[in-house]
Amino acid sequence: MRKDYSKEKRKYVIGGFIVIIFIIYVLRLANLQLGDDKYKIYADNNAFLNKIVYPSRGLIYDRNGELIVYNQPAYDVMMIPRDVVQFDTIDFCKTLNITVEQLRKRFTDMRNASGYSSYTPQRLITHLSAQDYGRLQEKLYRYPGLFIQKRILRQYNQATAANVLGNIREVSPKDIERDPYYQRGDYCGDLGIEKSYDKYLRGVKGVEILLRDALGRIQGKYMNGAHDIAPVSGKNLKLSIDLELQQYAESLMVNKIGAVVAIEPKTGEILALVSSPTYDPTLLVGRQRGENYSKLVQNKYKPLFDRALMAAYPPGSTFKPTQGLIFLQEGIVNLSTAYPCYHGFISGGLKVGCHNHGSPLALKPALQTSCNAYFCWGFKAMIDKRSKYGSSANAFEVWKNHLVSLGYGYKLGVDLPGESRGFIPNSKFYNKIYGEGRWSANTIISVAIGQGEILATPLQIANLCATIANRGWFITPHVVKEIQDTTIAQEYLTKRYPTIDAKYFNDVAEGMRMAVTGGTCRAANLPDIEVCGKTGTAQNPHGLDHSAFMGFAPYNDPKIAVCVYVENAGFGARYGVPIGSLVIEKYLNDSISPARKYLEQRMLESNTIIYSGVKKH
Repeated sequence: MRKDYSKEKRKYVIGGFIVIIFIIYVLRLANLQLGDDKYKIYADNNAFLNKIVYPSRGLIYDRNGELIVYNQPAYDVMMIPRDVVQFDTIDFCKTLNITVEQLRKRFTDMRNASGYSSYTPQRLITHLSAQDYGRLQEKLYRYPGLFIQKRILRQYNQATAANVLGNIREVSPKDIERDPYYQRGDYCGDLGIEKSYDKYLRGVKGVEILLRDALGRIQGKYMNGAHDIAPVSGKNLKLSIDLELQQYAESLMVNKIGAVVAIEPKTGEILALVSSPTYDPTLLVGRQRGENYSKLVQNKYKPLFDRALMAAYPPGSTFKPTQGLIFLQEGIVNLSTAYPCYHGFISGGLKVGCHNHGSPLALKPALQTSCNAYFCWGFKAMIDKRSKYGSSANAFEVWKNHLVSLGYGYKLGVDLPGESRGFIPNSKFYNKIYGEGRWSANTIISVAIGQGEILATPLQIANLCATIANRGWFITPHVVKEIQDTTIAQEYLTKRYPTIDAKYFNDVAEGMRMAVTGGTCRAANLPDIEVCGKTGTAQNPHGLDHSAFMGFAPYNDPKIAVCVYVENAGFGARYGVPIGSLVIEKYLNDSISPARKYLEQRMLESNTIIYSGVKKH
């Protein structure tokens, strides 16, 4: 009989299909058991509730050990949507003092939020008061699928240093993407040291495994908590801030726009960091945080803008000590070199005005009287010295690099977010504007006296003052003095040396001392403290000039270096010097002498914000 090959082929085809189907089932089963943990999650969720236990956030103290920021308990109502059954919403709302409409909106917001899942805990209501928490706790058995999550809120002993401290807020999707520590509903640092030291402050979360019955009700801890993971509290911080000095400087800056920065020269520790106007940090705590934050953002005075770090101002005459240092270093002048001042710098048809004083002047008297002409002539002698530098552009690069080494033009690296770099132009900047080889010192002469394109932050100006106080070195300014059980970053312990020889700093310090004893800073002359200072009156095309001052004391053993910058306040001697000298006196003597109480009172009561172009508050 002839063999039917078509039937033989059919047998193999059918067998092949059976084998393929078998392989598909095996692969699918393997995927369900090994690769896809969805059903395991379903089963675990039915039997267990993994409840996060949030750690206590680290406490914050000032340099003298005074507690500034601590924690208070807060409670959130959490919900696992799939476990919720119908309940009496009216009774629920009465218990928590909210309306039914508010509850419905929260349900809607929760479902529409990124990362929503009906199988995982979702936050329904935040920041219950202690009274609301107590009432709900008694009735919680009526609401299957709901439980209370304990958290912490920040609390403040004093309504001060808001720009330094920052605050905490709920994490965003970007925060979660950047850091696997976070999950939806967590809180992280926002602004200030709460942000920059968040990884130290936040601690490590714990987990509590709770056992549930068939109806989803909590029956207690799984195996009596044998598998729970305890949270680890965040590390405490000791700031370099002197809380009393911070409060005092803030009081002097009430009704003013500007900043005060005080640094301990030998350590780079920031003693006070004031931005004015400021705000009460308690506004950004609790259920009203969002509303209050929005009001602060819309405030015309921009209280969230940290002017001490972020504002880039023309430094004005506080910039002149840098010029003296550079001219000495480059051999452009010596201590005997004198330049004339004909009520200003006059070169061809160009004139930069100056006030009345003796002429000609050498470096120290020029610092004493804040002579514009001296520093313009010195700048011109350097930038136009082609015999040494080859071109104005090359000379300018040398000049600029010295300034960078002194802390200008780039971020200093303070341990707070948002620092501005200020602005120091380079030769390419001017080549682009005027053309290569088509500009000279006269073209850009205003930069010699801290005007024109030159911009600096109050922090950079204070750091320059600390560098002069130290006679030629500085440590990167920072606000955290100690981290519990941890060493602070090496950059906040290491000396940084500018490109200026140390021997020249004492000459500039002497000129600044002369400015206090018989020059533009006479209001800072204290009978028992040798203060060195430099005024600054920065031209402002939008209104009254800005009043600035930098100074340090004592002369031979500096313990504090200060920068004051008050917008639209006129001459540096009018507001900058009085405020700066009061801050120095307060820190070194712990009080203001009776003879200077009138000056203190005038600064406390004065109002320069009315000249800012913004409506009076």
